[in-house]
Amino acid sequence: MIAVIQRSKEASVKIDGEIVGGITSGLVVLIGIEEADGDEDVNWLSAKIANLRIFNDDKGVMNLSLLDVGGEALVVSQFTLHASTKKGNRPSYIKAAKPEVSIPIYDRFVQSLNSILPTEVQTGEFGADMKVSLVNDGPVTIIIDSKDKK
Repeated sequence: MIAVIQRSKEASVKIDGEIVGGITSGLVVLIGIEEADGDEDVNWLSAKIANLRIFNDDKGVMNLSLLDVGGEALVVSQFTLHASTKKGNRPSYIKAAKPEVSIPIYDRFVQSLNSILPTEVQTGEFGADMKVSLVNDGPVTIIIDSKDKK
């Protein structure tokens, strides 16, 4: 699983002009799922995101986690995170899992994050044409790959 995590002051997802998910302060998590992903990736990544110390403490140092600050999470599926641009100018998405594989993994990821966080995880709609808006705080943007665990 690949996650692009953005610390946000506010964020929302719209489908057909209607807000389907939104947060006031926390993390926007864009998540890409590949065929080889499973429960180990789900559990490791959800714990990593909830405990990642990227929020400022009272000294202005990034030393607090989403759990520490009581922040919210907005999770949005994004298969394009697995784009390969090695050949030509048209990205290949061959590494991205098909919906029959990725939807159950995505759902388990949201459930896992929900079991860790005190606030309900907000989401977009898997496979929909979504319009994501956010105010990136910092800006802080981090990419995590569950296969690298770095």
